Amino acid sequence: MALEKLKQTRTRHGMTCQDVANEVNISKEHYWMIENGKRRLSYDLAVKIARVFNKNPDDIFLQSKLTTSEQKEQEVS
Repeated sequence: MALEKLKQTRTRHGMTCQDVANEVNISKEHYWMIENGKRRLSYDLAVKIARVFNKNPDDIFLQSKLTTSEQKEQEVS
């Protein structure tokens, strides 16, 4: 699971992995592994990380904003 949105959000806010890790009380290594898809992310931790950036977790972690029916429509087009 590539979390490019997470990395982009972090860098846009001028934060390091260590900065975010400190805010959510995890190690830098744990955060780096999440950001690089090496470790699973709990819902609670996703919410904490999103709050660091004043965002909704879906804005960062949801891969697609399209519903299933919208995805099918795009495939047909």
